[in-house]
Amino acid sequence: MTDSWATFGADLHLELRGAKLRAGLMDALREAVRSGRLAPGARLPSSRGLAADLGIARNTVADAYAELTAEGWLTARQGSGTRVARRAAPRTGRGAAGSRPPGPPRRTAAVSYTHL
Repeated sequence: MTDSWATFGADLHLELRGAKLRAGLMDALREAVRSGRLAPGARLPSSRGLAADLGIARNTVADAYAELTAEGWLTARQGSGTRVARRAAPRTGRGAAGSRPPGPPRRTAAVSYTHL
């Protein structure tokens, strides 16, 4: 494809590491956001365009975009493309800095078992 990252305002030089392409792409995109190479609100190329540029399957890119959207790194709207989230932060639930704020306390029930 003749389009490049430069047409989207970013020159990322993504390096996919490891045996798993999707995980490598996700790591590379996270690092690009963390380092500031991808600014909040920056539009990413289409999954088809990025897949062609990287020489990988479109579904691999689409799955990576979907996962990063679920984690809070990206936002996606049909017809508007995929962008870096305004407040890109991991939403892993592991208590990491920048994770989702805690919600209301969970209800727990005390359960006791007796042996008959």
